[in-house]
Amino acid sequence: MQINDLLMSTVGVQDFLQSINNVIWGPPLLILLMGTGIYLTYRLKLLQIFKLPLALKYVFAKDDEEGDKDAKGDVSSFGALCTALSATIGTGNIVGVATAIKAGGPGALFWMWIAAFFGMATKYAEGVLAIKYREVDKNGEMAGGPMYYIKNGLGLKWLANLFAIFGVAVALLGIGTFGQVKSISDAAFISFKIPVVVTALVVTVLVTLVTLGGIKRISKVSEKVVPIMILFYVVGALIVLGYNIAEVPSAISLIIRSAFNPRAALGGAVGITISMAMQRGIGRGIFSNEAGLGSAPIAAAAAKTNLPVKQGLISMTGTFFDTIIICTMTGLVIVIAGSSVGNFEGAALTTAAFESGLPIENIGKYIVNVGLMIFAFTTILGWNYYGERCIEYLGGIKAIKPYKIIFIGLVAVGSFLPLELIFIIADIVNGLMAFPNLIGLIGLRHVVIQETEQFFAEMKVAKLKAS
Repeated sequence: MQINDLLMSTVGVQDFLQSINNVIWGPPLLILLMGTGIYLTYRLKLLQIFKLPLALKYVFAKDDEEGDKDAKGDVSSFGALCTALSATIGTGNIVGVATAIKAGGPGALFWMWIAAFFGMATKYAEGVLAIKYREVDKNGEMAGGPMYYIKNGLGLKWLANLFAIFGVAVALLGIGTFGQVKSISDAAFISFKIPVVVTALVVTVLVTLVTLGGIKRISKVSEKVVPIMILFYVVGALIVLGYNIAEVPSAISLIIRSAFNPRAALGGAVGITISMAMQRGIGRGIFSNEAGLGSAPIAAAAAKTNLPVKQGLISMTGTFFDTIIICTMTGLVIVIAGSSVGNFEGAALTTAAFESGLPIENIGKYIVNVGLMIFAFTTILGWNYYGERCIEYLGGIKAIKPYKIIFIGLVAVGSFLPLELIFIIADIVNGLMAFPNLIGLIGLRHVVIQETEQFFAEMKVAKLKAS
């Protein structure tokens, strides 16, 4: 009887937390996130379109251009981007896309594109403010992010503290530990039959070796691993799409038509409404690229640059790589597979779609699960750093070591925990991070616009003098 009471109590708590989660990730937050992106897109004059070539040029350029010489910072701008991408590109690119399409139909992918398009402007603003308001900590390292531009730009220290608290909670209880370790363990067992205990031990040791080295070691690992992991997964997806090239145009057409007429997608879209496709697509898109949540500017603040706008442009490409490229690849493979993959969900759906798209058995399984393992591991590294910066803001550098010990301990046990309740808690704190950050972005919007106009005006003058 007592066991039954305990189970009922747990279910009751889970239902209560799920109701809170539904409110937090409901229309108000999605509207606020999208509204901020739309406003910034308008005021910045479609910067994510017209300045994307320049942004991509900055990504691969050396950090020694005029105006950026003798720049302060801990890592290269490319390293800061890779650190942010290591946390952003994760299970959402494989599991999140599948979840969105399963619940919202093929049209959900279209709304993921919309979220990414406006999210690029939001991510740009975050990068600008990260450099503008960063500080040097007692270790001589750069510290920045929403807590610093909320405190230094708006003067709202209590709101900055709130963001930092939520950031630590997400790092320890959500995105940074349990979910990622569980994904790695499951993928390793499915693909290679590696026991969960072995995977947990290896991941814990690797995380310990990397994270104890701080941002510089995390950045070095990210600079090497992130480009390779993106290339591996994208090439794998391109092989599937190449083998089914004749189906790609009709898949894209179906995605667009289904965004406004879910009944255009036969079979899988039964019962799906336009609002459902929008909510699932926009929600999963934001969850994947994290534009507006306030995580990426923490990494951007460490970049060696004197130019806030330059880092803003580089940060903006993170959303482009994450959603426009990687999520699109996953989504197209799933849409092309259609009803042939059966009634799977999450990673299993993506795996089945890759498998059905290739003539050789098990190749698709390895592409998805190896990609999932690498994505999840780098997400652990990125969120370890985010949590470290948040805990340092709250408790000073003396709080970093205890935080790292707790983080590593949670990584060690993550493979053995039931995740349903943990995922709900993680979603809640992840959503709560967005509110303080969006208040900061809206309150400092004029700073972003002024910095942008001044930067491009000076660039124009420099070009005229050079000619």
